[in-house]
Amino acid sequence: MNPSVTDPRPQRALRLAVGVALGTALGFGLALPLPFLTPVLVLFLLAMSNQPLGLKGSLILALVVGLTCSCGLLLLPLLRHSPPSGVLLVALGLFLCFRFALRGGSGLVANLMVVGLTLITAAGTASMALGQEVLIALVKAALLTGLCVSLVHALFPEPIGLPPTPAPTPASDPLSSWIALRATLVVVPTWLLAMVDPASYLALIMKAVSLGQQTCVTNARMAGRELLGSTLLGGLLAIALWSLLSILPHLWLFFLLVLLFVLLLARRLYQLTRTRYSASFWLNTAITLLILLGQSVQDSASGKDVYTAFAVRMCLFILVTLYAYLAVLLIDQRSPIPGADKTCS
Repeated sequence: MNPSVTDPRPQRALRLAVGVALGTALGFGLALPLPFLTPVLVLFLLAMSNQPLGLKGSLILALVVGLTCSCGLLLLPLLRHSPPSGVLLVALGLFLCFRFALRGGSGLVANLMVVGLTLITAAGTASMALGQEVLIALVKAALLTGLCVSLVHALFPEPIGLPPTPAPTPASDPLSSWIALRATLVVVPTWLLAMVDPASYLALIMKAVSLGQQTCVTNARMAGRELLGSTLLGGLLAIALWSLLSILPHLWLFFLLVLLFVLLLARRLYQLTRTRYSASFWLNTAITLLILLGQSVQDSASGKDVYTAFAVRMCLFILVTLYAYLAVLLIDQRSPIPGADKTCS
C-alpha cells in the first residue's frame, strides 16, 4: 500500500461494528419475524465487500433474495409429493452456489442464494404460511441491509487513493467441485433436520450455512480449531452479552453492547489486533454470537425459559459443528484431488 494512503482497516472495523449494531437495532426495533437476519446479512455484506451498495446495489440485493426465495417456493410441491427428487434438486442447487463462489463468483450472492434456498424450502414444507413469513422476513432484512450498508459507508467511507481490492484466485475446476461437494454435505443434513420442525431449527440452518461457507476456506488439519473454536467462543460471547443486557433490557443498550462486542471481533477480523486465527474464524464467531443472542431475545419476549432454550440451542450448534468437522476430515481423506486437504483460501 502507498504509505501516503491511510490504513483502511480501522475504518472498516468501525464500519462493520456500527453496521451490525444498526442492523440489530432496526431488526429488533421494528419487530421483524426473524430479527437476527438483518445483522447477519449486514455482517456478511460488510465483511465480504468494502464497496458501498448504493440504490442500485440495494435493489439488486433485494432482487437476488426474492429470486432465490421464489426458486425455493417452486421446489415446495416437489418436496411434498416427491421428497427424494426435491432433496436432490436442493442439494444440487447448494452445490452450484458454493461452486459459483469458489470459481470466482460473488461470495455474497452465493451465500444469499444458499440462505434463501434452505430457509424457504425448510419452512415451506411444514406450512405455506410459515414459508411466506420467512419470505417476507428475508426481503425485509435485505432491504434493511441495503439501508444499513449505505448509511455506514456514508459515515465511514473508504480512504481515497486505495488500489482496488484484488479478486480472489478462483480454485481449479476439480478442486472447486470437490470443496463445493464438501460444503453441500455439511449443510444438507442440518437442512433435513430443520424440515422436521422448521420453527425451532431455522437458526440452526443459518449456523450450518455459516459452517458450509467456512469449510470452503478451512483446511482439514485446522478444521477442528476453526469450526469448533469459533462456535464455542461465539456462545461464550453471547452469554456475556446477554448477562450485561439483562441488567437493563433496553434497545439502546442492546445497540451499544452489540457495537462493542462486534468491534472487538472486527479488530481481529481485520488483523488490527494480532491473532493466529484466520478471518473466517472471527467471522463465524460473530455470526454465532448474533444468532444465539437474537434467538435468546426472541425467547425472552415470548416468555420462554431463555436459559434452557439457550442450552439446547448451544448443544445443537456444537453437534452440527462436530459433524462439519468430521465431514471435512472424512471427505478430504477420500479426496481424489491433490491438495484438497490443504487450505482453500
